[in-house]
Amino acid sequence: MKEVKCECGHVNPHGTILCEACGKPTNGENSKKLLDMRYEGSARRSQTYNKTVIDHIWNFFSSVKVGIWLIVLTLIASAFGTIYPQEAYIPINADPSTYYEEQYGTLGALYYQLGFHNLYSSWWYLLLIASIGISLVICSLDRVIPLHRALKKQRVTRHESFLQRQRFFSVTENPIESDINKVEEQLKKRGYRVKKEEGNLLGEKGRFSRWGPYVNHIGLIIFLIGAMLRVVPGMYIDKTMWLREGETKAIPGTNGEYFLENNQFIYEEYGKDSDEVFQKTIDRVGAVAKNYQTDVTLYKGQEGKIAGEDQKLVKQKDFPIKVNEPLKFDGYAVYQVDYRLNELSEMKLSLDDKQSGESFGTISIDLHNPKDTYKLKDGYRVEILSYFPDFYFNEEGNPDTKTKTPSNPAFVFKMFTPDRQEGETSFVAIRQNVEPLGENKYKMTFAGIDTKNVTGLTVHKDSTLWILGLGGLIFMIGVIQGMYWNHRRIWIQHTAQGLFMASHTNKNWFGLKRELEKIIEGTAIVMPEDQQEKKKGGDKA
Repeated sequence: MKEVKCECGHVNPHGTILCEACGKPTNGENSKKLLDMRYEGSARRSQTYNKTVIDHIWNFFSSVKVGIWLIVLTLIASAFGTIYPQEAYIPINADPSTYYEEQYGTLGALYYQLGFHNLYSSWWYLLLIASIGISLVICSLDRVIPLHRALKKQRVTRHESFLQRQRFFSVTENPIESDINKVEEQLKKRGYRVKKEEGNLLGEKGRFSRWGPYVNHIGLIIFLIGAMLRVVPGMYIDKTMWLREGETKAIPGTNGEYFLENNQFIYEEYGKDSDEVFQKTIDRVGAVAKNYQTDVTLYKGQEGKIAGEDQKLVKQKDFPIKVNEPLKFDGYAVYQVDYRLNELSEMKLSLDDKQSGESFGTISIDLHNPKDTYKLKDGYRVEILSYFPDFYFNEEGNPDTKTKTPSNPAFVFKMFTPDRQEGETSFVAIRQNVEPLGENKYKMTFAGIDTKNVTGLTVHKDSTLWILGLGGLIFMIGVIQGMYWNHRRIWIQHTAQGLFMASHTNKNWFGLKRELEKIIEGTAIVMPEDQQEKKKGGDKA
């Protein structure tokens, strides 16, 4: 692109509207139209280059309209994400693939298929967030670099057409030097940085406020980076775990480094002697939980453990986890969120002779981790062919399970005895005994059930909070920077027509007008006139 050389000698990039040094308009100096001082009339890349693919991409994302539309689309997507609960807020033992359809019908199934159930970590939502970040970066670079270059290179002495086409402008014939000196003193008293050049003055203050919007952008970019880092493994963890009394499990999200043992689950209800307010609620809805907590022991796994070797646990501490009183360690927090009372834990069955009722032994089956084979005395043994934790008959009339939770366990056994080496099949559920393959000599008889309380815990870790906080802090600094300060400039310049006085601000023109009145107070310098209001008044006339 061809560069533009001004009569002042400064070479400007192609696309410059106002000379970066003297301010002379490149499109003609005789126009009476007020100057567009956005970005100081400097050349922006998006308005200069439009040939390569990179240019087209840059120009697309540098558009403020594109940025606004990306934000609108993200807000619309976020709104859709609130129609039904996110996966993190459905019952922790529910299967998302079936839960939404069962609860909300066809729309719920579509909601799940489109990924709205886990919106904030879906690839297309993260792509929208990334696009907003790219737009912010390119928009900022496209404007802040030429703006900084123009403000850095501006001179005290400006082209006459530049001054004449400012919004506030006046001409004073036969100025007195003492008046100029008095104005200079007033400028310094009001916090202006004053530069002098050949008897001309430039008073400037509040330039840092011009960078407020770009500081906002930096804060938003950091905030978006923090939000996107939540999908990076280890940066953000929000997982659930069910822990039975007496059970020890690895804490999810800790990569097997920490373990938790459920020593005891405590459940308390409001009794009849409770406060009158609670008593009314109890009478209306039934039992109301007063407290539920899990007394746990935290362990840390052995460092440098070899694969396949038994884990040696080192006790860290005992802690009672209550609602809103989580167990905290190494950046993790374990919250009490749910419970299941008296969940089936172990089922006992005996191998009996159907005719005589003689028992050949009893087996105890862990309903959460059943063995394949159970050996009894004198060569008797039982094998589990099929296990249905939540038994029911499906539409085809075959046994099946609804969930993996052992709420209604059933088994298909193969019974091997010394006189029946080929084995006999028996189907057993709680207090049921069905023989699907004809008459048997032996049977499996239900002998009892053991239950345990189960606690529902949520493991939470968020290593992105400080990034989000930093982004928010920087954003607020930019808001304050751009809202409560203005960039004001006042030029005083000797010309053949007299003393030119012009001024510009990026906002709050009324405040600038009042300040000009005080600066020239007690002098013969003509008060700069608001040419925009003058033009409006002329149009009305």
